[in-house]
Amino acid sequence: MRDRIAAASGPEEPSGPPALGLVGWLRWTWRQLTSMKTALVLLFLLALGAVPGSLVPQTPIDPIKVSDFLAAHKTLGPIYDKLGLFDVYKSAWFSAIYLLLFISLIGCVVPRLSVYFRALRARPPKPPRNLNRLPGYQRFEVDDAGDVLAVATRELKRRRFRIEAYEGAVAAERGYLREAGNLLFHFSLILALVGVAWGSLFGYRGTVLVVVGNGFSNSVAQYDDFTPGRAFSGDDDLPPFSLTVKDFEAKFQQDGPQKGAAREFKAQLAYQETPDAPEKSYDLLVNHPLKLDGSSVYLLGHGYAPRVTVKDGQGNVAFSGPAPFLPQDTNFSSFGVIKAPDARPMTLGFEGFFLPTAVIGQNGPVSVFPDSLNPELVLTGYYGRPRPETGKPESVYQLDKSKLTQFEQNKDKWRVQLAPGQSVQLPDKAGSLTFNGYSRWVKLQISHTPGTDLALAGILLAILGLMASLFVHPRRTWVRVREQDGRTVVEVAGLDRGPERGLGDEIRAITDRLKPAGSSNEEQS
Repeated sequence: MRDRIAAASGPEEPSGPPALGLVGWLRWTWRQLTSMKTALVLLFLLALGAVPGSLVPQTPIDPIKVSDFLAAHKTLGPIYDKLGLFDVYKSAWFSAIYLLLFISLIGCVVPRLSVYFRALRARPPKPPRNLNRLPGYQRFEVDDAGDVLAVATRELKRRRFRIEAYEGAVAAERGYLREAGNLLFHFSLILALVGVAWGSLFGYRGTVLVVVGNGFSNSVAQYDDFTPGRAFSGDDDLPPFSLTVKDFEAKFQQDGPQKGAAREFKAQLAYQETPDAPEKSYDLLVNHPLKLDGSSVYLLGHGYAPRVTVKDGQGNVAFSGPAPFLPQDTNFSSFGVIKAPDARPMTLGFEGFFLPTAVIGQNGPVSVFPDSLNPELVLTGYYGRPRPETGKPESVYQLDKSKLTQFEQNKDKWRVQLAPGQSVQLPDKAGSLTFNGYSRWVKLQISHTPGTDLALAGILLAILGLMASLFVHPRRTWVRVREQDGRTVVEVAGLDRGPERGLGDEIRAITDRLKPAGSSNEEQS
């Protein structure tokens, strides 16, 4: 009995929605990933993710600043490091956003291409039954239809409509470039992403400080900072050029309210594209790089390098040569260090300022002009026991004073102020220091970004596509001639496939062109 009742009542309906299954979930995920909303969200996240790359020190660009940040922020620094904020563009989360955006754009553009090509081949549709319901509508009566449709065809072609003739009507459509602009915009984003990815994979960028008179060979070991692409394989990928900085000229404003402002920087280079190539000359200016086998050499900065001779307590030369000092202000008050680890019986180290135009201020010597009009070297010294070599790299611009003791004289910290050519004996017969003069240095950036042209082309195409999508107006227009109550009625109607922009004015203009083709017996609604 119960079985018959159950059979009569039919099968039991499921209590919940049907399970999608693995294939269903994959299809749903793909549709969500390739939607326009997801692409916009990923694009926003990519821009948001690039912000830390500008605000937080980056290891590939300035590892010293990263070390200083970690030392100054004991709690925040390790968190940033775990999140990959010190190398944003190589972090896993940034790469994931980049890859998802790339896939989303491809999945968004490819299906729309087939839809667009089908729309290009499609005929403009037949006129609707009730044209008077469209937002743009005009009608008038004529005694004889005559060549109204022929005139309408010529007028619509003049207005760049695509025409299709139907019985007693003409259909027209234009604005196909709007969708082409949308597709071009999305395709250009893909192109730009490919260009950026190409550059990050196969490109490189490095900086090096070169003292005037010294040379540089394009090998990884000679760079101060070097950032290779992920697919970079070493010196074999570097073009084998070399260069020498022959001279450097700097000109500054001498007077007026802009006194001290930079007017011209020029580095005179001698370079060889290959070891066997003839030597050539080039004047390197800011924003005028030297192009060498796909790489570009830029002039980033300049400064002063005091030439110093340090003798130890045994009379041996422990250090001799230029020591680059880094500018600290617009007047090129430059801070630097001089290390003499081979000095005996004590290692020696010095730090202080090089002042191109030194004067005595309330707080001591300062520089009042960036050019070298009155150069002086202001230093203090340190000594310590010789330490074994550990092989651990150290910054040439910082002095590790953790195991050093500052020199004292007359129960005060020892300091010295030297002009070019002057010497001083160190306290406790530890040696001597001579300020021989100064040289200039330039900071060069050598970079190779193979995808730059492709990314630039993508940006330009994106602008063109955006302009097409903003300024092209898709529109359909119909002209129909029909008999109504023994009268010949001409109807002109239009429809904007987007925001309405001057539709009524165009329909009236087309109507005015058609009216002379009929009689004067007219009616409008």
